[in-house]
Amino acid sequence: MGQDQAPRPDAGERASLSTAEQDSRALAGEVTDAGAGEELLAAAEEAAEAARTEEAPLGRPGRPINRRSPFVVGMLGAAGVAVTYGVIKFLAASSEVLLLVGVALFLAVGLEPAVRWGVRWIPRAAAVVAVIVVVLGVVGGFIAAAVPPLVAQSTQFIHRLPQYVGQLQDRSSLLGRLNVQFHVQQRVEALLSGNGQSIFGGLLGAGQMVLSATAAVATVLVLTIYFLADLPRIRQLIYRLMPNSRRPRAILIGDEMFAKVGAFVLGNLATSLLAGVSTFVWLLVFGVPYPLLLALMVALLDLIPIVGSTIGGIIVSLVALSVSVPIAIATALFYVVFRLLEDYLIVPKIIGKAVEVPATVTVVAVLFGGAVLGIIGALIAIPVAAAVRILLMETVFPRLDRS
Repeated sequence: MGQDQAPRPDAGERASLSTAEQDSRALAGEVTDAGAGEELLAAAEEAAEAARTEEAPLGRPGRPINRRSPFVVGMLGAAGVAVTYGVIKFLAASSEVLLLVGVALFLAVGLEPAVRWGVRWIPRAAAVVAVIVVVLGVVGGFIAAAVPPLVAQSTQFIHRLPQYVGQLQDRSSLLGRLNVQFHVQQRVEALLSGNGQSIFGGLLGAGQMVLSATAAVATVLVLTIYFLADLPRIRQLIYRLMPNSRRPRAILIGDEMFAKVGAFVLGNLATSLLAGVSTFVWLLVFGVPYPLLLALMVALLDLIPIVGSTIGGIIVSLVALSVSVPIAIATALFYVVFRLLEDYLIVPKIIGKAVEVPATVTVVAVLFGGAVLGIIGALIAIPVAAAVRILLMETVFPRLDRS
């Protein structure tokens, strides 16, 4: 033991020390520990500066932890359970937001081929703006065409309401016979004679639904613009998450899946445009009212595979009843023929070759997508089925064949 190191007092000496002496020695020990901590921290900072290089500005990774340690195994197992539970809770709590994000990403991937086509002549930012302007122009045109006819039709209905009430009392008229069979007048009177809470609640619910739908559409639009502008960087980020040894294969498969989605969206837009133009020409020829509004409605509904054009045809045929029964029947036959041509000629030529999804898989995918996510699920079902088919053909089936 060195001469400069003072001997430590035993238990009896420590008991005999005064409180002031004990505090003084304790303070001296804290100062000594603090000084040693500062020296260690300074040494660590010098070592950090020495580890900084041009190739690794933040230093090179150290040795990995021993994953076979019982403590590490238990900690990783508990962390895995906690993370899984947290992810499930997060997905359940943010399902609506994730749905909007997914729809926006789907639209951005679908519009990417149009942006790439524009990049040949103009910068990417200008191409994104041009594509968004075209999309907004179509939506704005539908709204501009829809609002005036709806207002005019509502005003016309209000003016004719007394006439309709009189026809309800006349049992020889069509409305009178419907009233006798279905008790339309009694049901309306029972609704109007209530305390008003049901009507108010219905109007309030409709208002909330309209506001929610407007907010959702605005959110999807803004996210689509951001995703479309940053899609190259999003693509790079997705591929960076793959191991380096598998990254080239992942790039090839991922780009093929993105191409299928883009081909489906552009092909679906082309078929919807053809449906809208055909409807507009037919309605103009036979004098059916509101041809532009109905044509835009059919074009939008035709975006939904399998059921969209059918719903549009039923609505247009009902509107054609205001002209005459033969015109309505002819309109219904027109949509039956158009549906057959769309299913067996137009869609296979425009979308079928690009997406390469069998007809049976298309129907099943649309049914399941509609059951899970409604209209949005039916809309994205076919490209999702195409992506799943690529994964099965390129990864699952070859491994099963080799096993």
